[in-house]
Amino acid sequence: MVKLNIVNMNQFLNIVNNSAGTVRLLYPDGRKEPLNHQYTLQRSLRQRHLEAKRSLRLTLEIPNPKDYMNIVLFSIGDC
Repeated sequence: MVKLNIVNMNQFLNIVNNSAGTVRLLYPDGRKEPLNHQYTLQRSLRQRHLEAKRSLRLTLEIPNPKDYMNIVLFSIGDC
């Protein structure tokens, strides 16, 4: 599990959609929802991102180590 603050949502979702494994969005109530290619959910995240002044904190489950590193390295440079 990793908590990230996303500034560039479009690029973040591009990386998620190109991940080899499943990237799951974790909710405070414990639910998990796959994020890869889930365009309705992605549209909702884009809207929340705009409402939050282009900075959205997400909690993710990323089981694939390569995907994890790609997403974490992206978030480090996403300032």
